[in-house]
Amino acid sequence: MKTRAMLALAFSAAALAGCSTTMGGRSAPVDVTRYHLSQPIPAGTLAVQPVSGTTAGPEAQLYLDAVAATMGGMGFAAAVDSAKADYLATVDFRRTDRGQDRTRPPITIGIGGGSYGGGVGVGAGGSVGIGSKTKTVYASELAVQLRRRGDNTVIWEGKAITETLGAADGTQPADTATKLSNALFKGFPGQSGITITVK
Repeated sequence: MKTRAMLALAFSAAALAGCSTTMGGRSAPVDVTRYHLSQPIPAGTLAVQPVSGTTAGPEAQLYLDAVAATMGGMGFAAAVDSAKADYLATVDFRRTDRGQDRTRPPITIGIGGGSYGGGVGVGAGGSVGIGSKTKTVYASELAVQLRRRGDNTVIWEGKAITETLGAADGTQPADTATKLSNALFKGFPGQSGITITVK
């Protein structure tokens, strides 16, 4: 119980740090923070489920599947009977609106300030942008907590956060779930208490 409280406290403090702002889709960086007990975590059978009190809707299932696939590639095979799995991974995700971002127009036309023959230019100097767009900035976050089934001890937990603009390439829910999961488990278990940026 004390171990769980210590991990949760440290994790909550790190969550206050802001994540990197994204200017595109596939190249958007992911900020990752992990905490663990600095003990070996041998591969074993795994059960993956949403955090307690939530249900797995269509988008949530994408994150559950992404975590199962990533950890499966690390040797954590899906348990036939989840109740008898060596490990339990609880998954939480959220996607929040961070506001609007107005992109710079690709074309700018100057107005005024010119001259016609020997006359004086008409109008005040300035420019008008053509083609500028306003897009919503979304923050997507994946949090995973890994428990050892035998004694219900939290042995590892981590969070991955990225920001994307609107519906840019690579920002669909399935893409984001896979991207966050792969970044979260990169170099598993990772250095405890350190936030890294995965590009």
